[in-house]
Amino acid sequence: MKYTFPLAAVVALVLFSWIGASIPGMQYIFGIAVPYLAMVVFLGGFCYRVIVWARSPVPFKIPTTCGQGFSLPWIKYDKLEAPLTTPQVMARMFLEVVLFRSLWRNTKAMIYKGPKLTYESSKWLWLFAILFHYSFLVIVLRHMRLFLDPVPGVITGIEFFDGILQIGAPTMYLTEVTILLGLFLLLGRRFFNRHVRYISQPNDYFPLYLIIAIVLTGILMRFFLRSGIDIIAIKRLAVGWVTFHPTISADIGSIFYIHVFLVSALLVYFPFSKLMHMGGVFLSPTRNMANDTRMRRHINPWNPDIKPHSYAAYEDEFRKDMVEQGIPVEKPLTAEESAAAED
Repeated sequence: MKYTFPLAAVVALVLFSWIGASIPGMQYIFGIAVPYLAMVVFLGGFCYRVIVWARSPVPFKIPTTCGQGFSLPWIKYDKLEAPLTTPQVMARMFLEVVLFRSLWRNTKAMIYKGPKLTYESSKWLWLFAILFHYSFLVIVLRHMRLFLDPVPGVITGIEFFDGILQIGAPTMYLTEVTILLGLFLLLGRRFFNRHVRYISQPNDYFPLYLIIAIVLTGILMRFFLRSGIDIIAIKRLAVGWVTFHPTISADIGSIFYIHVFLVSALLVYFPFSKLMHMGGVFLSPTRNMANDTRMRRHINPWNPDIKPHSYAAYEDEFRKDMVEQGIPVEKPLTAEESAAAED
């Protein structure tokens, strides 16, 4: 079920958008209302999750350290694995976000006959992740040409270098190949690696299936179903989205609405899934905190404000009960307290 149910859900989304966009008058729903709703949910959910994480107290100083921490001035410490200052934390975060440094250093443990425990390199996982994430980023940046008029030179440059090999006509971009390669390798890892397959859940497969469907519909629209696509109408609609004056002036083609609906589904799903690691990585206390517990005291924000309660105040509060229970007290009961106790 964990393999087929997410796939069936993606197929259902494709069929729903295909049938819905074929109904006269529904193009405005799938081409205007759904994208706006998806963007509202995405931005609102993303901001909500980030705000909740940012407001969550951090009771302990828990930076992940994999090297020598700062102690004595003459002992060399690891500035990236045990950062002491804010610039060192920023350098560590930069390498983590841009180059996936912790994934590069990742190892896998395997048990062979004997038994024999070995630790082996896992660089191929880092390579798949780099291929997918940077291909996805370049594709998103390339699509900015649809929303901007005139198109900035940066976007034009990215598009030029992405299609520099001039494969086919129209040009096949490098990222169209690398993103599929990365996606299928990441999906195959969940199928064929028994350890990963055991811990994988449906919500691990669904985003992979969904992004694969988005990429495939985009490739179909660009190379195989171009005759029914009006690129001028798409450009006008995209510019209308960002200027809040969207118009559908021609029959764009069902494949376009399927593609847009799948992208909208990904935007809606994003803030409530594991994909939120895109924003959560910046708020992870294991990464964004300095290893300076020897120099600065970390105050737990969950600690209540406890006022001191002296023994004298304690005895004043419970003296009557203490005397009744035969517990010795430093001050005897007053006449009023004795009368109240006898009553």
